[in-house]
Amino acid sequence: MKNESTHRNTFQRGIGAPALVGLVAIAALLAVGVTAILTNIFERKQEAKSTTTRLVEVTQDTTDPAQWGINWPKQYDSYLMTAQATRTRFGGHGGSEAMPQEKIDRDPWLKKMFLGYAFSIDYRDRRGHAFMLKDQEDTQRLTKPQSGSCLHCHGAVMPLYKELGGGDPIKGFEASYKYSYKDLNKKLHDMGHGHSVTCADCHDAKTMKLIVTRPGFIQGIQRLATSDAPTPFAASIERWRAGDKAKPYDPNTDASRGEMRSYVCAQCHVEYYCSTKLPLTFPWGKGLSAQQTEAFWDSTKFPDGERFFDYKHAETGAPILKAQHPEFELWSQGIHARSGVACADCHMPYQRDGATKVSDHWVRSPLLNINRACQTCHKLPEEEIKARVDQIQQRNFDLLQRGGVAITALIDTIKAAKAAGATPEQLNAALELQRKAQWRLDFIAAENSMGFHAPQEAAKVLGEALDYSRQGELAVARLGLGATKVAAATPVAAPTPALATKP
Repeated sequence: MKNESTHRNTFQRGIGAPALVGLVAIAALLAVGVTAILTNIFERKQEAKSTTTRLVEVTQDTTDPAQWGINWPKQYDSYLMTAQATRTRFGGHGGSEAMPQEKIDRDPWLKKMFLGYAFSIDYRDRRGHAFMLKDQEDTQRLTKPQSGSCLHCHGAVMPLYKELGGGDPIKGFEASYKYSYKDLNKKLHDMGHGHSVTCADCHDAKTMKLIVTRPGFIQGIQRLATSDAPTPFAASIERWRAGDKAKPYDPNTDASRGEMRSYVCAQCHVEYYCSTKLPLTFPWGKGLSAQQTEAFWDSTKFPDGERFFDYKHAETGAPILKAQHPEFELWSQGIHARSGVACADCHMPYQRDGATKVSDHWVRSPLLNINRACQTCHKLPEEEIKARVDQIQQRNFDLLQRGGVAITALIDTIKAAKAAGATPEQLNAALELQRKAQWRLDFIAAENSMGFHAPQEAAKVLGEALDYSRQGELAVARLGLGATKVAAATPVAAPTPALATKP
């Protein structure tokens, strides 16, 4: 009864003054905190609504990225990072030297394959977008005559094309192959457009929406659209095919934004002909695979009626197809493309900057940015992702090096047969097999993912390269000329396991 009376008295007296003051203070602090949070949320929402303040006017003819960077500093700051040296185990330039390492020194079979072509003079590891024009201007390949077509993917060329075409960029593009690289490059600089890839190549200056500008790509994707090749990575092409086709397929109006996040890259990261006999050409009229692009080239003739080739091999005389850098083509054959994953999703993933979400313009290997490039979809530890990629690339690297041994043996076998008196007619089958083998081997060697963009497709292509090389040796052996047996070459060792160099 005493305790009950005590509790009753305490309740009647109410809360003491010190406790009451404490509660009021806590309530005030909570109110201040909630107000601050709500204010911050409001400010961030306002910040997200207005992502740009236009301080300078830019147009499609503004080719200096620094001018665009005044309006879009976040994207420009990350673009500047493409000047940083980066390297993964199977690609890139991570050294401190002025120019990247020569691939033809590291893999001598590449030099053997390219004899008769300027790539046997100078063929280096890649660097970032900031160097794409400078590295082209500095290459020793320019000691041989080169076509002005080469600027299509290395310089801010659209104003130049307009100038050459009297205001029509397509006409200017189609005339550019008639100029020498030296003359056209000088004209580009004289016009004030001597820049590498620029914002206007991929963005509309008024709306900033993604656009494609390169005439080679526009013509190439239209060839693909009018073919019957499946395009599971581009539903817009399938929709266009199902329509009345009254107008040519136009990626800038027909493609989805997701597709455009690959198309803007496919303006340059592709296979194409780039020399003096034809305008620059994307070989997509029969599809995008190695076999389909080969079929397109095989059906192509030069204006004089001669069969298409990039060069004739200096030792064998075979009419060779030289692959450029078919990243888009190989990607199109892979699971990421079929799953709707765009190039930019992995190589330019979104990043947070305050309240805004921007696409990272430091274009680089996803292996240097696994958290944002890979783990948004693949909920696996970083080391597991690295291990899986490394296994894919190592297996393709091993096949590639075996292919290098095989193509070297084929070239040496043909060379020995010629020395033993074989005629071009007798060697025709072997020369055709060299063309087929070398195309496939180069298709993967020139592509910058070491097979990762489509692992099974890459392994298939390399397997075919090996098969055609060995078939070529057998074709020579059947001639019974007693040609000298060629000693097997030694495969190149894999790069060291160090995965990446980050600045």
